[in-house]
Amino acid sequence: MVMKSEHTALYKQVYEYMLSRIQTGEWAKDRRLPSVRSLAELLGVHRLTILKAYQLLKEEGHVYAKDKTGYYCKNSNLLSEAGEQPAIYSYIQNSHLSDIHREQTSYKFSAAVIDPTLLPNRYLSQHAKEIFDRYPHLLGTYAPVKGDDELITGLSAYFQKYDRLYIHEDSIVVTSGAQQGIDIIAKVFVQAHDYVLIESPTYSGAADIFVNRGAKLIPVPINSAGFCLEELESLMKKHRPKLFYTNPTYQNPTGYTVPIDQRKQLAELAEKYQCIILEDDSFHEIYFHESPPPPPIFAYDTGGYVIYLRSFCKYMAPGLRICAMVAHPSLIKWLIKGKALADNGTPLLNQKAFLFYLTSDRVRTHMEKLRIALQIRKETMEAQLKNHFKWDSPGGGLNLWVRLDDTMDKAKLKDRAFASSVSYVPGYICDPLERDIPYIRLSYSFLNEQDIKNGMGLLTNIYDSLLNEIHKPNGRL
Repeated sequence: MVMKSEHTALYKQVYEYMLSRIQTGEWAKDRRLPSVRSLAELLGVHRLTILKAYQLLKEEGHVYAKDKTGYYCKNSNLLSEAGEQPAIYSYIQNSHLSDIHREQTSYKFSAAVIDPTLLPNRYLSQHAKEIFDRYPHLLGTYAPVKGDDELITGLSAYFQKYDRLYIHEDSIVVTSGAQQGIDIIAKVFVQAHDYVLIESPTYSGAADIFVNRGAKLIPVPINSAGFCLEELESLMKKHRPKLFYTNPTYQNPTGYTVPIDQRKQLAELAEKYQCIILEDDSFHEIYFHESPPPPPIFAYDTGGYVIYLRSFCKYMAPGLRICAMVAHPSLIKWLIKGKALADNGTPLLNQKAFLFYLTSDRVRTHMEKLRIALQIRKETMEAQLKNHFKWDSPGGGLNLWVRLDDTMDKAKLKDRAFASSVSYVPGYICDPLERDIPYIRLSYSFLNEQDIKNGMGLLTNIYDSLLNEIHKPNGRL
């Protein structure tokens, strides 16, 4: 039987049951599917409910009907590479970015992470004993689900001191990184068939989470000027989305920053259309100019519709996986429940170690030096790309969003680059609908300047060689 939820129509629950078996390969392509009668008996529902679910699957192209013989599976993602029917099925769909990261290459421009030599590893290791002396029962104690009280107090003070954000301690939940925060928010507020607005291009890790929830993604184009708010409002009015995912500060992958006037209007639109804004702010302190970025959208939220994720993983201590999930108390109570189901609390050792660093005098010096080092690496990469590619130079973040020539064979470029031990993120991975757009994401944060020069030299040679092949006199466009 299916679970009869008061929030989801029964035929949609049946649809989800059937679709999951198609997507995992349990129901193979061109296989005759169970009859309406047999499924109704199996699931304990009326035949019309099964018929309605089948009709929805047919409309979406998952099944086809044959006169007098029933329904057949049209699409199937078999898990067995050998083509055999697997005995165990997974309901997790693709995570394209993790597939790219598993590629073993010497020049890893696909990794939007910071070179560990630029991070305060030695400082933390030197003070590890002091942390254990201060908290002698640290390894024998669970952390509160919401987060360590001392760390939450420290985060609130940090936001007030450096960002002029006055966030009450009751509004903060500590998560194990922004990725967990996105996953919790999706599980708490998004269910199958909900519409989710998402930037295009976007962080593919977020898109994968929403897809695995069964959400329908609606792309919202972002450019160097931000969003077209008229178009965004039209989408909100038409689809009544449950959530809008945005990374408005040094956006991944483009590096764009949404201007302050749009941030105010975004908060107003969220309240007007009762749409949660999930604001992912993972690069807030990685800027290459004198003044910091605009305040987050959360700063202008008066209706309680913005959930703010402020991750410190990228630029302070990735191994500790600390992120602040900030929201109105009316939402926090549900997010705490989601956090409890996820892991029942971020490890206390991680939180106390991060608190030690966050409240030290060293943190400001580290950030100043890190920004200079990353700017040098960005400029090194841009110098190597000049005369080969086009891009908008970002004011912060870790990536360049590089446009390819429209005639470029993107598959050949990727194959040759990876064969030469150069990896990057292809544009389609950053597109919410996986369209084959003529862009690649290059991250300058992981390799040193000499490796950047060497790797970019290989990539530009491959790129120019392919262009010459395409445009040679006897070649075909």
